[in-house]
Amino acid sequence: MRYFVLLFISICLFSCADSKKEVLSLEEKARKIHREVITIDTHNDINVRNFTDSVNYTQNLDTQVNLPKMEEGGLDVAWFIVYTGQDSLTAAGYEKASENAMAKFDAIHRLCEEIAPDRIELARNSDDVRRISKSGKKAAMIGVENAYPIGEDLSLFEKYHELGARYISLAHNGHSQFSDSNTGERDSIWLHNGLSKLGKEAVKEMNRLGIMIDISHPSKKSIMQTLAISEAPVIASHSSARALCNHSRNLDDEQLLAIKQNGGVVQTVALAAYVSEEKSKARQDYMRDIYMQAADSLGLTYYDRSQFRSLTGEQQQEYMENRPKIRALGNQLAANRTDAPEPTNVSDFVDHIDYMVKLIGIDHVGISSDFDGGGGIEGWSDASETFNVTLELVKRGYNQEEIAKLWGGNLLRVLDEVEAVAKTLQGS
Repeated sequence: MRYFVLLFISICLFSCADSKKEVLSLEEKARKIHREVITIDTHNDINVRNFTDSVNYTQNLDTQVNLPKMEEGGLDVAWFIVYTGQDSLTAAGYEKASENAMAKFDAIHRLCEEIAPDRIELARNSDDVRRISKSGKKAAMIGVENAYPIGEDLSLFEKYHELGARYISLAHNGHSQFSDSNTGERDSIWLHNGLSKLGKEAVKEMNRLGIMIDISHPSKKSIMQTLAISEAPVIASHSSARALCNHSRNLDDEQLLAIKQNGGVVQTVALAAYVSEEKSKARQDYMRDIYMQAADSLGLTYYDRSQFRSLTGEQQQEYMENRPKIRALGNQLAANRTDAPEPTNVSDFVDHIDYMVKLIGIDHVGISSDFDGGGGIEGWSDASETFNVTLELVKRGYNQEEIAKLWGGNLLRVLDEVEAVAKTLQGS
């Protein structure tokens, strides 16, 4: 009997050791892949107040993205966003929005050219990305979220391109002069029934210039019209699968299949409300009072995300600045509670990647966070945790070639193809 007991214990010990070795080797494999592939996050919002001589991204600020966090998490390329909220379709509105956009362009250039040129460089094409990544520095790229600041002057698309913009969306949360927004689903009120005449001209102009068209925020009809008109592949810079989370910002199967046919790429977004509607709502309802308590203890004004569209520009700025501090403290408070609903996590996020890969193929799916603009989930709450996405992909059975495509290879392929179309159009 004693012999069998000892034999059983030995088998258990060897089994546990083998299991531990297997787990360790899986993480080591993931770390090796994470070091060797180029990791690109296509959507990171910015605040110009974090691009000054005294406060900037060389410091580990409360922001979800900055150089220390990128370096810690192994995030190689951040697309910094020139975002402007929707306002009235008037000359005065366009002028004010243009000033905001130019301030953000200036901030990104300042970071790369004055504040930290030894640590980050502006990339304008795929060759730049590879060269900068090989040098050991981080790369910044520029996307424009909402073409509203352009007004009705299509020549400004070329100016934005010269400043480094490599993707532009024609609308945000609200109908623009170019396109209807996904937000029209709330009341079924549309301004253009898709793209306006100016919007259709803008699609052609972006094709000519070599600017990727971002379809993440426009309405479904606008997206389908864009796909019909565009001679180049498009991107969805931060959207997930509507089949898994029924939000107007996500893409349904018809849209996903049309993007595949177009040759484009969908950058799956790690924003809780777009990843798991059920988990996000339960967590949001539970956390609202806790966040209010956290804001009160910090002496800050609390605004709920659902209020964002109704806030003034100044209040929206205040919301964006205070949100990381309030959430960090609130999450600490919730961690000590046993009744807190489970937050949306990296596994839920990768479920969207799995779904889209199966539907439209590995060549048409990518990764984005929407950090500092509402994004962030458990396990990938900021750039310092970027490795956890790679680890989950390895756990799901993705190999290095596939992970390289998801983390940026597909996006760079689209950028190359968009530039090739532009050369052809300019030559003709």
